[in-house]
Amino acid sequence: MHDAREVVVLRYGHRPGRDDRMTTHVGLTARALGADRVIFPDNAGQSAETVRDITDRFGGPFAVELRDDQKAIVREFEGTVVHLTMYGERVQDVEAEVREAVQAGDDLLVVVGGEKVPWALYERADFNVGVTNQPHSEVAGLAVFLDRLFEGAELDREWENADRRVMPEATGKAVVDADGTATDGNEPVE
Repeated sequence: MHDAREVVVLRYGHRPGRDDRMTTHVGLTARALGADRVIFPDNAGQSAETVRDITDRFGGPFAVELRDDQKAIVREFEGTVVHLTMYGERVQDVEAEVREAVQAGDDLLVVVGGEKVPWALYERADFNVGVTNQPHSEVAGLAVFLDRLFEGAELDREWENADRRVMPEATGKAVVDADGTATDGNEPVE
């Protein structure tokens, strides 16, 4: 499904100390579930470093940016803008229309709020999209939205330039280096 030129996730707003973990998880979710890059506010440097480190170790391509002009990014974006909000239209009612815009070649900006977002964002968005229209984690909303957008194809993605990869197992944990050497063994439960 990835016929778009680019799928970008914008973390709109970040409160240092309060949002650090959530902002990091927005970036990790964007990476793991098919986005091409994430843009964080310029005060989210630690989150950016963590996501870059994961990309270096577990593969990409995936880009991380720090920017201070979030309003301008949204205002000037050339493509389709989706704002994830519990007040939006139900994801199941608009996913096909969003997917059609992306398949037509539009870049896609997915905005995930970190604090109260300005009303202008609701007005600028081509789609205000709600996942369940109930309060929940913005990370969960992003994951469900990206999975619906890519129709599950992101789960089979091949990762490039990975230093290591996780080997799927029914139980235990197995991670191997790029050359196939185990880096973490299964530890017995005591």
